[in-house]
Amino acid sequence: MTLSPAFLDEVRARTTLSTLVGRSTKLQRAGNEWKACCPFHQEKSPSFYVNDQKGFYHCFGCGAHGDAIRWLTEQQGLSFIDAVKDLAQAAGLDMPAPDPEVARRMEAQSGLHDVMAAAAEWFRAQFRESREARAYAERRGLSAATLDAFAIGYAPDGRTRLKEALSRFDESLLVEAGLLIRVEGKAPYDRFRDRLMIPIRDPRGRVIAFGGRVIGDGEPKYLNSPETPLFDKGRTLFNLDKAATAARKAGRLIVVEGYLDVIALHQAGVPEAVAPLGTALTEGQMERMWRIVDTPVVCFDGDAAGRKAAARAAHRALPRLEPGLSLSFVALPPGQDPDDLVRDGGKPAFDAVVEATEPLVDRLWRDMVDAQPLDTPERRAGLRRRLSGVVAEIADRDVRAQYDHHLRERFEDSFLLRRARPRGGDGTWRRGSAFLPPRPLSGQARSIGSTGIDHLIVKAIIAGLLRFPETLPDHLEALGSLSVADQPLGRLMDALVDLALAEHALDPERLTTILAATEYNALARDLLRADTLPFSFARSGGDPDRAKADLGEAIRILAWRPEVDEQLKAATERLKAGFDEALFAEQQRLLVLRVEVERRLADLVQGDDDADGQPFG
Repeated sequence: MTLSPAFLDEVRARTTLSTLVGRSTKLQRAGNEWKACCPFHQEKSPSFYVNDQKGFYHCFGCGAHGDAIRWLTEQQGLSFIDAVKDLAQAAGLDMPAPDPEVARRMEAQSGLHDVMAAAAEWFRAQFRESREARAYAERRGLSAATLDAFAIGYAPDGRTRLKEALSRFDESLLVEAGLLIRVEGKAPYDRFRDRLMIPIRDPRGRVIAFGGRVIGDGEPKYLNSPETPLFDKGRTLFNLDKAATAARKAGRLIVVEGYLDVIALHQAGVPEAVAPLGTALTEGQMERMWRIVDTPVVCFDGDAAGRKAAARAAHRALPRLEPGLSLSFVALPPGQDPDDLVRDGGKPAFDAVVEATEPLVDRLWRDMVDAQPLDTPERRAGLRRRLSGVVAEIADRDVRAQYDHHLRERFEDSFLLRRARPRGGDGTWRRGSAFLPPRPLSGQARSIGSTGIDHLIVKAIIAGLLRFPETLPDHLEALGSLSVADQPLGRLMDALVDLALAEHALDPERLTTILAATEYNALARDLLRADTLPFSFARSGGDPDRAKADLGEAIRILAWRPEVDEQLKAATERLKAGFDEALFAEQQRLLVLRVEVERRLADLVQGDDDADGQPFG
């Protein structure tokens, strides 16, 4: 239906906003305005104001803002058209006549609403008469108040019980509503039989479908209505009609897997829960949730299926992320669902779990890192490509840039520029770790420029590998990527890599014996005798654990630096073509990283003040 701006302005002009808002929110006069504690977020002092003259409300705390139509769509979950209809009716205005096709569809939907309401009432009456259904609800721990709140019913066994009870309605209408199944050549029969019946409602609270849980043995365990003119599974969330207001007051919206989880949480004092209906969480459902809170909490079951469903939701959200709009995740204990949690520990146990939410970006990282081993260069390259794919799915430029920056840093910190770890023993940390600032550089370290360090550190790395050949297998990927300008040193490094690939185990004595019969013997001996190289791994008599850790860090940094340079050069070239804020931020990040690379290389250099090989304080 197309509504003219003039008609919408007339609807707004005839609506007293404070009266509309005052139906559900307690307002106090504040001069020419009204004020209240904001219904969209929790607060102790009023920051929510309603101005009848200007026809809008505004919260100075959370930024909620809108007119009468938006109030009904945001606060009560109505569609735009339904909100306008309600306001027009209250103002004594007739809605513009729709075209004949729209009118026909609306009339048909009105008949379907009548059918669904009658079916819900009949199912409820059958529940009261069924001892078996009441016993099942009692076993599930459902109280009488909960059964009434959700109008839980029962579909008795038998193929035509509902059909006969609703015989006043046309049979084709019952089929269209999804209550009967029509098979060609046979009479229609009841879809739901011997099931606990849970009404599914639209945001206005009207029954549009049912979920049936089998009471005895039988498959499927859960059966939902098919899609109908009233019921779009991909856009419907169970309990949204009740949860929307509660979620705005609580400042959180919980998404669980099934409607019985929702009902259990409601009974335990957590009314702000919703559930998808037999499908993975869809984009349409996410959009509805984001109208209520900025970051809904996904709390799926702790089994393998629940983890997979959460992962699908995480990836499906990516194209629709916007600044401030995201998802967070809760990891339930293995094998548990929200129903189990509140049954054992009540609301406090559930609240404690929900407080430990995991942001979407962390959940994506963890899922992708845990998906397969990352013990080879190829697998780590695969992870990096998958992370790039994740970033590419994000449509919003600013959010995409933030994810790119965050995931690049995670990858670099985890696999390339690892910080030093505790050495054990006394638990002290090396300088350059995330917990201690870099030690002041020695005079010798300061005298080595960014270009002069290359030849020196390559010599030291090869000396370190000669002293600690058992570390060679740990660094084959990085060593293979190094480009050594000095040809003799480069050939010796290649020979060491080849030996590591051919020999299962190498120790200094074995390596010396092998090299003695080669052209590399003299160079290797010179490097081992060069005890003045200012690196812990190139000197004798020091702490071997500390020397091996420094050696590994030196190799990783030297191997990673060319890629940083390449990325920095590419970003700088793109900036020359035109300024872009996200690209500029990326260039600055790479500049900082490049400085950090040089700093960490220089930090490995020891002067005479460290010649005793003692750990850094």
